[in-house]
Amino acid sequence: MSWQTSCPTKERHTTVRSIGAGPTRRTILATGAGAALAAVSLSHPAHAASTVHTSSTATGAAARELRALEREHSARLGAYAHDTATGRTVVYRPDERFPMCSLFKTVGAAAVLRDLDRDGEFLARRIRYTAQYVEASGNSPITGRSENLARGMTVADLCAYSITHSDNTAANLLLRELGGPGAVTRFCRSIGDPVTRLDRWEPELNSAEPWRETDTTTPRALGRTYARLVLGNALVPCDRRLLTGWLLANTTSGERFRAGLPADWTVADKTGGGSYGGNNDAGIAWPPGRPPVVLAVMTTKPDRDAPADNPLVADTAGVLAAALNRPPTTAPGRRPCHRPDQAYFGFA
Repeated sequence: MSWQTSCPTKERHTTVRSIGAGPTRRTILATGAGAALAAVSLSHPAHAASTVHTSSTATGAAARELRALEREHSARLGAYAHDTATGRTVVYRPDERFPMCSLFKTVGAAAVLRDLDRDGEFLARRIRYTAQYVEASGNSPITGRSENLARGMTVADLCAYSITHSDNTAANLLLRELGGPGAVTRFCRSIGDPVTRLDRWEPELNSAEPWRETDTTTPRALGRTYARLVLGNALVPCDRRLLTGWLLANTTSGERFRAGLPADWTVADKTGGGSYGGNNDAGIAWPPGRPPVVLAVMTTKPDRDAPADNPLVADTAGVLAAALNRPPTTAPGRRPCHRPDQAYFGFA
């Protein structure tokens, strides 16, 4: 799988090896993530966007459905959904802290792109590591393969597979290059997120105690951070395209967002999970013929050994999509952003 990006200030040609089964995205099932991103990018005209927003909490049917899901699943649920076509925002416990788990990996890859790479040289650097490092990191389906242990992996590979396969060793190696977990917190502050924080490494950060302040975020904060990275100008265009391609190629949300959202929506997302039933999904979704929707869903439960509850995340995504799925209209004074590679400056 090849990833090629360029822009006036930062030329890059990088290649990410395709290891194992390809992504199972609806829109890239025969074309690959890069082709899908190009197809989505070209399917709508480019428009600039202003910063008109309207907001609401989940009210009426949506609020009733989300409260019912909390009761049914014995969970605490947080949700944020923003329609960039209308400026409408639907939220449920949007400012309560939840364990972030692997949602940080998107931010870590973005920090590498912005702060460490110059003209693709850093992405091409090969990093070697040991089997002991993989074992200590846990959940390393790509870095743990014998051929990668023998040869090491490029930084581009590590970025890609930390997102597409949620590979813990890949994420830890990137954190090491960045200077530790605190680099993710600093990156978030630098792009206007005052809430999200990372304090520990994989896998310890997934202890996910519901009362913990460290390694946490809120649905609103992280949803807007993902929007800044994919739709805003937090990254230069070539880096934004590369990050969006990795999110489009995600393989881990088939039973979460991609099970709950309409089948014809294109989804670029990242999942996360930990103890206490911690189960998250966040990203950007493109309904057909419409500008994108920003989504973040986070859940936790009181029992430390509670399993991940994928149906809760999927059903919540479905409720949010239904709440926002009105005929496309544009609020006065704004024009929609249709494309994954078009900056939406409401999230600048």
